Amino acid sequence: MAEDNNLALNEFSADEALASEMHVDATDKTAADLAPVFDVPVNISAVLGRANLSVAQLLQLGQGSVLELDRKVGEAIDIYVNNRLVARGEVVVVDDRLGVTMTEIIKDGDSAA
Repeated sequence: MAEDNNLALNEFSADEALASEMHVDATDKTAADLAPVFDVPVNISAVLGRANLSVAQLLQLGQGSVLELDRKVGEAIDIYVNNRLVARGEVVVVDDRLGVTMTEIIKDGDSAA
């Protein structure tokens, strides 16, 4: 008969580190280790800027209206993956289409603007 290696919830001590708090050495991982997540879809957004409008102001917008954003010309744009800020970059043109070049990777806790 197989030995039961499952731990009951109350068998974990309160001072044990959570998996999210454990140090992971990146040198121990290879691309093959990530193979199970290669097909997981992610949503990527490149945010040029933001604007706050009232509903009345929004209803006044029409074709040709100009919406002023909170960014200056040449300022880096924010790149989000699944609504989490991960990088900043610059808008580029690639074969008559807009693209983004990442210029800065944002580390956890480093996203203060």
